[in-house]
Amino acid sequence: MKKLMTTCIIYKHPKILLGMKKRGFGEGKWNGFGGKVLPNEIIEVAAKRELLEEAGIEVEHLSKVGVLDFEFKGRKEILQVHFFKAENFSGEPIETEEMKPQWFNVNEIPIDKMWPDDQYWMPVFLKDKKFIGRFLYDEKENILEKELSETEDLPIINF
Repeated sequence: MKKLMTTCIIYKHPKILLGMKKRGFGEGKWNGFGGKVLPNEIIEVAAKRELLEEAGIEVEHLSKVGVLDFEFKGRKEILQVHFFKAENFSGEPIETEEMKPQWFNVNEIPIDKMWPDDQYWMPVFLKDKKFIGRFLYDEKENILEKELSETEDLPIINF
């Protein structure tokens, strides 16, 4: 069973906005802003909603840049994450209960404090290329299997 998720990253070269996850799944890791897609919610709308909830900023235009499936050994649920990039936003990033936003220079991205898969797709993202793939994690957040490729066409999925 697939659970639809979003991740949105604000990227305006040479700066990238990431958030430190303060609670729940991924706590203690730097990440993009995102979360669950609600029933009958359009994926892009979910990405915008999560960005507002987690960082207090609004975006008008999102570019879809990737789709990755994340599997965790021993779990039946697959997290299908739709990745978005935004260059412009309104408001000032603020710390929320869930995330603490921080700007990084692209040469200083804290990759060692992010999910292990980020080291594979982040360079593709930074080159403004689209990507698809799959990662299988063990119980200790080690990657057991990985598939990642650049693509021109991303799947369009709206429920």
